[in-house]
Amino acid sequence: QVQLVESGGGLVQPGGSLRLSCAASGFTLNHYVIGWFRQAPGKEREGVSCSSSSDGSTDYADAVKGRFTFSRDNAKNTVFLEMNNLKPEDTAIYYCAAGGSCRFGEGSFGSWGPGTQVTVSS
Repeated sequence: QVQLVESGGGLVQPGGSLRLSCAASGFTLNHYVIGWFRQAPGKEREGVSCSSSSDGSTDYADAVKGRFTFSRDNAKNTVFLEMNNLKPEDTAIYYCAAGGSCRFGEGSFGSWGPGTQVTVSS
């Protein structure tokens, strides 16, 4: 059974850091394109980061560029999203997804985790 599970969310003050994890079971993550997405209250889900399986290249949304870093641990079949200098506008549910295309975006991804809440507030 293909499954993705995110963890690592929580409440953090502005300027703080969190590291989100996305653990996979039932398939090998490093064979697939992996995306991180987020959905803030009252807003549509948006892409945060997308990493290619072929060349390891990673794209970031302009809003998080320079603050968020995507990484993979193939031995643990897990990917991470390191988030630094967090801002209140980063508050959202964060999802990882697999099996899509960075070029074609959210709609192309077939496997999704349930999400983890990130709240940035003083």
